Amino acid sequence: MKQNKYDDTEFFSAYQKMSRSIKGLEAAGEWHVFRSLLPDLRYKHVLDLGCGYGWHCRYVREQQASSVVGVDLSEKMLQKAREQTHDPAITYMQMAVEDIAFANDQFDVVISSLAFHYIESFGELCQKIYDCLKPGGTFLFSVEHPIFTSRKEQDWFVDEEGNRLHWPVDNYQAEGMRVTSFLAENVIKFHRTIATYMNDVIQAGFVIKVVKEPMPPEEMVGDDWMKDENRRPMFLMLSAEKSHAGSLQ
Repeated sequence: MKQNKYDDTEFFSAYQKMSRSIKGLEAAGEWHVFRSLLPDLRYKHVLDLGCGYGWHCRYVREQQASSVVGVDLSEKMLQKAREQTHDPAITYMQMAVEDIAFANDQFDVVISSLAFHYIESFGELCQKIYDCLKPGGTFLFSVEHPIFTSRKEQDWFVDEEGNRLHWPVDNYQAEGMRVTSFLAENVIKFHRTIATYMNDVIQAGFVIKVVKEPMPPEEMVGDDWMKDENRRPMFLMLSAEKSHAGSLQ
């Protein structure tokens, strides 16, 4: 299932008003951790899956990568990316992330930021990513944390006065589709456990190097909208390396 919610006028209008849409990577609470896990990008060929506005693509080129391919399903997102990009070494492609079909050993690094929780067949995608990475290549991605996606109501329990009591987790082991609300109604996401994320990566042949559950930097925690972010993890981040031994499947 490939829902293209970002091309919905109402949804995209709301997305454009988000802080990370306006200010870029520095306004993303998890960026400081994602950036720290990136390998040396000089002279590397990089693939960005779910590239959105192209923030990561442009950053990668600033770090002297040789080329970057950004893939996204949304025409509206790619239009914004192209408007903000003036670099012939960055190529944007409109397609579903699940449909990638690149040559074997084409890229040195594959990254993805907050896209895979929209993907139903994560294990199959991991195999495609493994195949298009060069031996020793890096696969780095972030997703909404599974305790965040487990319930379709992705929100706090509050008291009668609206004070946040706790973050509820339910149906954690029941993987699959969740129809939730994010900037608009009827947004389809796919819940999977931490174990599934890790095992799908391992089964594709990768060696996991780092797993992170990032917290926002100190300078963001003082903001009203971020004040409770350290009470539960919102993101899961994983860095892996392509093994030289081949796929386990």
